[in-house]
Amino acid sequence: MGKLRPVEGKQLIKILCNSYGFRAIRQKGSHVTLTNGTIYVTVPAKEIHVGLLSVILKDCGVPQDEFLDRL
Repeated sequence: MGKLRPVEGKQLIKILCNSYGFRAIRQKGSHVTLTNGTIYVTVPAKEIHVGLLSVILKDCGVPQDEFLDRL
């Protein structure tokens, strides 16, 4: 398993929407709220550092190694 590294928020949003069934429901400023029907998560559309990225992935139920494969 590789290590998480900072990613752009737009890239994370694209991966969550295309691969994990999330969709954007609203945007306020630079923050986009995504949902898959049961889980709601807010993602900033700027660079996301490793700590916040791991929290977002955990909240979404996405394993880190699976996410790294999709980068």
